[in-house]
Amino acid sequence: MSQVLIIEAGRTERHYWRDLWRYRELFYFLAWRDILVRYKQTAIGILWALLRPLLIMLVFTLVFGKLAKLPAGDVPYAILVFVGLLPWQFFAGAFSSAGESLVSNSSMISKVYFPRLVIPVSAVITNLVDFLISFAILAGLMAWYGFMPDWHLFTLPLFVLMAVIAALGAGLWIAALNVKYRDFRYIVPFVVQIGLYISPVGFSSAIVPEQWRLLYSLNPMVGVIDGFRWAILRGEAQLYVPGFLLSLVLVTLILISGIWYFRKTEKSFADVI
Repeated sequence: MSQVLIIEAGRTERHYWRDLWRYRELFYFLAWRDILVRYKQTAIGILWALLRPLLIMLVFTLVFGKLAKLPAGDVPYAILVFVGLLPWQFFAGAFSSAGESLVSNSSMISKVYFPRLVIPVSAVITNLVDFLISFAILAGLMAWYGFMPDWHLFTLPLFVLMAVIAALGAGLWIAALNVKYRDFRYIVPFVVQIGLYISPVGFSSAIVPEQWRLLYSLNPMVGVIDGFRWAILRGEAQLYVPGFLLSLVLVTLILISGIWYFRKTEKSFADVI
C-alpha cells in the first residue's frame, strides 16, 4: 500500500513543539556524534577534559591564593577555584558550541526539515559530558583534602539547571545571529575569555564590596557560581540571596528571549546559511 505525503501550509508552526518530540532520535544522534568527534579527534582523547580544568585550577590557585592571598575561609583554595570552574567551564563550552552549531550543520539545515532548535540544544547537552568528568575530578580533590559536602549538595540540581538555562538562552541568541552575521564567531571567544575574569571563578564574590554586589550580580553567572559553591562547600561560601534572585530572573529572561528570537529567525536559516 503506497503512502501519501500531505504538505500542509503552516504545519511547522502548528506542530513545532510536537515535532521536537518526534525528532528526539535526531537529538540523540547529534549529541552522540558530537561526543565521539570531540574525543576521537584529540591526541590525548578524554584526558583533555581532565587536564584543562586542572591546569586552570593550578594557575588560579597560584595567582589568587598564593600570590594575591585572597581569602577562602575554611575551604582549601584549590577546591574553591575548582567548584567555580565547574559551572563556568560548562557555560563557556555549551555557549560556544551552541553558537557555532547551526553553521556547522548547514548542509543538514538546507536539505531536510526538522525543528532547528534540536541542534543548539544537543550542543548544550553534549557539554554535560565534560561537566560530569570534571565533577568526578572534584570528588577526588575533595577526598584528597578531606573536605566532604553535606545536605547542601541536594540543592545542586537547581544550580545545574540554572547553568543549562543560561548557556542555552545565550547560545540560542548567538546561534541565530551567527547564521546572518558571521562576525559573531570572532566575538564569542572574546566574550568567553573576558567572562572568565569578570566572573568569580578564581576568587569568592564575597570580596566584592557590599554596595557593589547587586550590580556585580548583573553577570548571571555570578549567581550560578555562588550557588554551586554554597551547595558543594557545605554553605561555607555564603549565598548572596538578592544577587542569586537577580541571576535567576536574568537567566530566565535570556532563555525566553533566546527562544523567541530563534523562532522568529528560524524560517530564514535554510535560505541564508
